[in-house]
Order: sequence, then C-alpha cells, then structure tokens
Amino acid sequence: MSITFIAGVGMTKFGRHLQRSYHDLTRESVELALKDAGADKRDITQAYFGSCVLGFMQNQHMVPGQIALRSMGFEGIPIFNIEGACASASSAMYLAAQAIRAGDCDIAIAVGTEKMISPDKAKMFAAFDSAWDVSTADANRNQLVKMGDGVTPPENSQSSKPYSMFMDVYAAFCRQHMRTFGTTQRQIAAVSAKNHAHSVANPLSQYQVAYTLDEVMAAPPITYPLTLPMCAPISDGSAAAVLCNAEGLKRLSGEASRAVRLLSSVVRSGTTRVADDYQSHLTAQAAAQAYERAGVSPADVNLAEVHDATAMGEIIQAENLQLAPFGEAGPAAENGEFTIGGRVPINTSGGLESKGHPIGATGLGQVHELVTQLRGEAGARQVADAKVAIQENGGGIFGVEEATAVISILAK
Repeated sequence: MSITFIAGVGMTKFGRHLQRSYHDLTRESVELALKDAGADKRDITQAYFGSCVLGFMQNQHMVPGQIALRSMGFEGIPIFNIEGACASASSAMYLAAQAIRAGDCDIAIAVGTEKMISPDKAKMFAAFDSAWDVSTADANRNQLVKMGDGVTPPENSQSSKPYSMFMDVYAAFCRQHMRTFGTTQRQIAAVSAKNHAHSVANPLSQYQVAYTLDEVMAAPPITYPLTLPMCAPISDGSAAAVLCNAEGLKRLSGEASRAVRLLSSVVRSGTTRVADDYQSHLTAQAAAQAYERAGVSPADVNLAEVHDATAMGEIIQAENLQLAPFGEAGPAAENGEFTIGGRVPINTSGGLESKGHPIGATGLGQVHELVTQLRGEAGARQVADAKVAIQENGGGIFGVEEATAVISILAK
C-alpha cells in the first residue's frame, strides 16, 4: 500500500459564528487547506464531508457535503457524507486515506463542519440527544450514571442552570476513576488549567484565557467533580485536510517537505464489556492496533491531541493511549508531564475545553494542530523536536464507552 501524506490543512477559528452559514465556514477551511497544499479544486478527485447536527440545527439533511462543496465549485467528483457523532471528521479523514491507499485516487479532501450556536439554548443542548440509542435513553443514562456510585458529591456541586445530560455521564466516568484509582478533583482541574494555558497561544481557539488550578476548582459547578472550565463549550467551525499519495504530492505546488505522513489510522466501534475492564476500552484496543500498524511505540510519541469533552477525558485517553499507566494519568497531569515542555504534551491546541468543540469538525481540528506542530509552525506553543504525534477522537456512547473511535498516528 502507498504512503499517505497530509499535504495541507485549513481551519476556521472555532467559536460563535451566528452570522455565518455552514457553507461559508466550509469555504474558509477548504480554501485554506487547498492553499496550504498548493492544490487547486481540480486536483481533488474525491471529497469526504463530516458533520452530525447540520440536519437538526440547520435543517440541511441528507446532502450537506454536496451542497456546501458544490457551492464553491466542486462538481462531478464523488462526495461522501460521513456521520459519526464527534468522530465524524476523523472518520472522513480515515475514509479519504483508505481510498488513497487502495489506489482509487491520488488526491482527496476531508472536511468537517458544524453549525451549533443558536439563540435557542435548549435546542443546542438537544443536539446531543441522539448520540446514543434513543429507544433506551433512560436506561442508558441510568446505567452510565451508576458507574459513579461510591463517590458522594459535596453539597452545592451541581449547577442549577441547564446543561447537556452527557455532563452527568462524564461526571460518572470521573467518579468511577476516582473510586478505582484515587484520582482527585484537583488532578482533573490540573488538566483544565493546563489546556486553558495552552490555548492562549492558539489564535484559532474559541477561548484564549488562562486559569490557575485554583480558579478552575473555584469556578461555577456543572456536576461534581466538573466545573465550568473543565467542560468543552458548544461551538461553530470547520476544518479540512488535503490527503494524497506520493504521485499526488508531486503534482501539488506546495513544498513537499511540509507534507506530514499519516502512519496509521484505525477505527473501532465499542464492544460489550464491564466498566472496570479498562484494557478492553475501544480506544485502548484501537491505539494498540495503530501503534502496530505505524511501527512505533508509545515511547516514540512526542505529543497528542485527545478528545477532552471534559478534562477527565484527557486523563482516560492518556491511559488508553499508553502515555501513562492506568490510574497514573491524574498524577502525571498534576506534575506537569502533559504540559508543553513536559514529558509528552497533550492538547497543545487548548483541547476541546478551550479550542472549542464543533462536534462534526473536531477531529480535523485536532489534525490541524498536530500537522502544525510536526511542521514546527506552532509558534509560542511549539513542542520542541516534534516528530511523532497521535490523535484520539471518539463519538457517541454505546454501553459503557464511545460508540466509535478513531486513532491516527502522524509523523514529520
């Protein structure tokens, strides 16, 4: 199979874009990715478009990719719409790379776009409601919340304001980890403070405000142990990547030396397991596959972007990616090991907590950061001598874990 390259990336600023259409956001990220790769629209022979709530929020069901891309001049080529909850954009990149490896095309583009911000706040929160089996919603919630049994929340540690029901699920993941491994709220807060500090140097981040650890701890509660800065916001945004093989790379006018290799990309769906069988978590299994296919080990990884819809997500995924042993990512975060300048920086972009979380675009937003880092173009947030990076992006919930997950390993 041929080597796959990421030749160009583009991304809008994530955040509130009430006055912009999803077509407009798509145009910006795609044009930036094409320019970055030295590509013309005519060079693209296949397109993969990731989104998951454009139908619910914008009433654009069925053909959002065809509508957005054709409006900017892509015609005649295959355009595929990919929906995989928060892993939609990463799944789009996986399929684009698969087509290239199979020899079906030399140059393809993967795009992720989401428009979530609305004056109707109830509708924004409801956009997440179908990210699990809707026919058993109450049973799903009860099963997941039960995972947190054994940790009693302090008084006044739950918000009186509306929030996504999935925050209760994430809080249960927190409490289970706290009960099993002794993880503390302060360690979770350390992840949040670190990511907000990283975001200050990212001009594309939704929030660029630093918080001290104590400020994170004292912030308004969502549901114990989560406070507001520990949770990803609702966001609009778009991100794109131009992928190619060696032959395609030769035809592009961009500098070939700036292309980043996609060493491996693995997609897995969840399996039936008990909650405390951590080694069988779908991202732990996918990561093991990704390392084997890439021919690298966790010790080779210089940085990571992981799915921190809450700060606890980073702790869980750092362990699943073998960047820390199970139960030890909390202390590692508190000790600064995941901070820029530390042993293995995680979420140098600011993560979902700060950069933002336009769910159908999130995965390619992560890829944008890793490509920027591997090129040595991240400025004040640059990781020294970055050569190998890993991305983890999960979507939906089924059973006791994500419904789908994508792990990709990139190299300079």
